[in-house]
Amino acid sequence: MMTENQKITAKKTSATKGKNTWLKDTVGIIVLAVVLALLFKAFIFDSRVVPSTSMLPTIEIGDRIIVSKLSYLGSKEPQRGDIVVFTPPEELNEKYDLVKRVIGLPGDTLEVKDGLVYINGVALEEDYILEAPDYSYGPVTIPQGQYFMLGDNRNNSKDSHMWNYPFIDREAIIGKAIFCYWPISRIGVLR
Repeated sequence: MMTENQKITAKKTSATKGKNTWLKDTVGIIVLAVVLALLFKAFIFDSRVVPSTSMLPTIEIGDRIIVSKLSYLGSKEPQRGDIVVFTPPEELNEKYDLVKRVIGLPGDTLEVKDGLVYINGVALEEDYILEAPDYSYGPVTIPQGQYFMLGDNRNNSKDSHMWNYPFIDREAIIGKAIFCYWPISRIGVLR
């Protein structure tokens, strides 16, 4: 039979073990959540805040977007019209990733003239641009493994038509911008 002091000591030991177990469990859950969030961000989805007007009217300043890093997994390649996030060319000396629309694909001949973009001699139908381009460019042929990017705000976008080397390597593309989640008034799928 236990003495009164032994009963009190046993209760205290049990309570201490319970607190220690709760603390270990809580720390373990927090560490697991942080690791999963980092893995999720590194390999599956990421988010960006858009700092410029280069993608108006599709994306506005301050829009927060979700980027799918799985969109181009395996043999899937960027398609014309996709909105992508990519590492900027070194010549721009930019510290942030860029968001633009894929316009030219590997092997395409691209030209901008008379307010239209031509791919292999055929004018693109672009219902997503703010206004027709007021410049001429090209013709250029896009090398294999490279892409030509333009902003939807064609006349106010520092994009491929302004760069010394106008092409973005496939490896520089981080993912496809798929969804705007902020502000609430602009929530929706990006097209």
